[in-house]
Amino acid sequence: MAKLLYAFSCSIDGFIAGPGGDMSWLTPFLGPPPEGLLPRIGALLVGRRTYDGDDPHRGGPGEGQAFGGGWSGPQFVLTHRAAAPAPGVTFAGDLASAVSAAKAAAGDKYVNVLGADVARQCLEAGVLDEILALPVPVLLGDGVRMFHRPGGAPIGLEPLRPNWYRVLR
Repeated sequence: MAKLLYAFSCSIDGFIAGPGGDMSWLTPFLGPPPEGLLPRIGALLVGRRTYDGDDPHRGGPGEGQAFGGGWSGPQFVLTHRAAAPAPGVTFAGDLASAVSAAKAAAGDKYVNVLGADVARQCLEAGVLDEILALPVPVLLGDGVRMFHRPGGAPIGLEPLRPNWYRVLR
């Protein structure tokens, strides 16, 4: 059965994107993903802002492609707004159906969650299984936080290996 993984790069001060969702800050730090990660991803669960958002690969050969062209497969975009059809992309209006469809498509691989708000929703719904945090040596000072839930209770994590955690429920 597929597991949901929130894998992301973030500044040392906890931002995954700069102000307005700007991802250009990440471009100088792009490199290959952790060894063996991409073959273990069977589907993507993507927030609409992330799907429509800035691309750290802009201007390069992998622009507009998942992981800069290093991965291809089914994508499920959580949205409440109409969207133009795109090959390999399914638009879903609610979290439960998006998660269910993504897990079915991923088989026994990971569903990689992209987008801070979708990751937060998955945590609150109790469906996020693991987190892979890839810190980048920069301080942004402002932008989109990796996890933001004012007034929320702490969520326990169990270390699995460096920077990789199981979500405790």
